[in-house]
Amino acid sequence: MSIIFWGTPDFAAIILEKLIKKNYRPCLIVTAPDKPKGRGYFLFSPAVKRVALKYKIPHLQPSKIKENKELKDRITACKPDLFIVAAYGLIIPQEMLDLPAKKAINIHPSLLPKYRGPSPIQTAILNGDEFSGVTLILMTEKMDAGPIIKYEKFLLGRDFTGQVLSNELANLGADLLIKTLPLWIDGKIKPLPQDELKASYTKIIKKEDGLLDFNKSAEEIEKQIRAFYSWPSVYTKIPVNKKISAQSGSALGGKNKILKILEAEVLLTGENKKKGLVFQKEKEMAITCSKNSLLLKKIQLEGKKGMDGASFLNGHRYLIGFII
Repeated sequence: MSIIFWGTPDFAAIILEKLIKKNYRPCLIVTAPDKPKGRGYFLFSPAVKRVALKYKIPHLQPSKIKENKELKDRITACKPDLFIVAAYGLIIPQEMLDLPAKKAINIHPSLLPKYRGPSPIQTAILNGDEFSGVTLILMTEKMDAGPIIKYEKFLLGRDFTGQVLSNELANLGADLLIKTLPLWIDGKIKPLPQDELKASYTKIIKKEDGLLDFNKSAEEIEKQIRAFYSWPSVYTKIPVNKKISAQSGSALGGKNKILKILEAEVLLTGENKKKGLVFQKEKEMAITCSKNSLLLKKIQLEGKKGMDGASFLNGHRYLIGFII
């Protein structure tokens, strides 16, 4: 069986590695180009490329798919029987999806038609869903709209971060795919169309989506912290100058630094007139929201390593009474 695998992030890499170990080794892997990352803007390889290098599987990193003759020629030369696609990142045109005899299967981390689009994992956490899941679909050019081959439901833990849920669903999706492939290859599964009336869509998450808004409730922000744990994270800015005006609650000179909130708990304080107010709860640092407050359990100041909230407060006690 000649398989071409399309995918980019850790979610796809987990699936790819499981397929290889179960003797579904692709003849070719297509992934995203390397991207600059960090302050030094060093090129960083996607997770799927690292798996390709580990197992010495040929790989391509096209910047575009449509009208890419070189890509089409390489794919055609493989004489593919099947495409397997997981979080690739670009729309694959229908003419390319029609090349394999057994078509193309996509592993999507939601219970379709719910949460089509680029951020189903984060959206499930933001919405406080009880269940998530994975769906195998027969791919069409329309995003996540193809007929359903198989799906499996998954109980969403109340403390799950986006990263944890992504890993759980990747493993669930890989196992479901491996069980389903023999039946699909033998033509024993008939895909069922999705109910378009029940379709919902997720959005692309941007860096600014992680900026703290204390007009939200503590419960909403706590979900946001977990959903955006890996990226873009939830963050605010604090003064690093210890000379703070007691009257205005603002820094006198100096500059602000980004403070990431990596883990927090909801503290029941009711409706708060002052939002974004830093205060101390026992030995820990807390911040008021529109309703209830956030008890900061793990945080990371720009340029520093992550630490627990109590340790951070010991070195930044001047923040108590400050409104962020």
